[in-house]
Amino acid sequence: MSMRLERIRIEFDAEQDRLLLRILIDGGSEVSIWLTRRCVRRLWDALLKMAEWKPEIRLQASDEARKAVLHFEHEKALQEVKFSRPGEDEPVRAEPRAQPLGPEPLLITRIQARRTPEGRTQLALLPNEGQGAHLSLNDNLLHGLMRLVQSAVAKAEWELPLELPKAPTMLETEGAERVLN
Repeated sequence: MSMRLERIRIEFDAEQDRLLLRILIDGGSEVSIWLTRRCVRRLWDALLKMAEWKPEIRLQASDEARKAVLHFEHEKALQEVKFSRPGEDEPVRAEPRAQPLGPEPLLITRIQARRTPEGRTQLALLPNEGQGAHLSLNDNLLHGLMRLVQSAVAKAEWELPLELPKAPTMLETEGAERVLN
């Protein structure tokens, strides 16, 4: 059975001091996941690695070129992602969403990431025991998820440095040896 991702939301729960990741699936299902601060650090590392797997980035000759192309690809993907505006809620549904993994949010302790031969990234968010959530993300969704995580962490005031690797500026590269690809 094929399910299509409808929307991903990430909200900060101050009482729990956790992020609540809600994955809404077209067809009326929802999966809720708790992300702790420690888990978000691991998730960010996985998302960043997944973004760097893209051949256009991986095949660059220098570290500086890889960082620059990563920034370019990130900004390009974000322009194509449809973000909801603050206060914009999901449409009212006649019946509640099905919760295939249960009504309580899963507490994630493990993250697995891989890239398929077709170029899609697959992210598994797994609890200690039982089923977890498995997401297949194209580049736009991957970069959109990165932005959502950054925004939620800023609201949580966790002071986690969730940034892309710094690409050198033109001033920093003046006088440095340059490589033409």
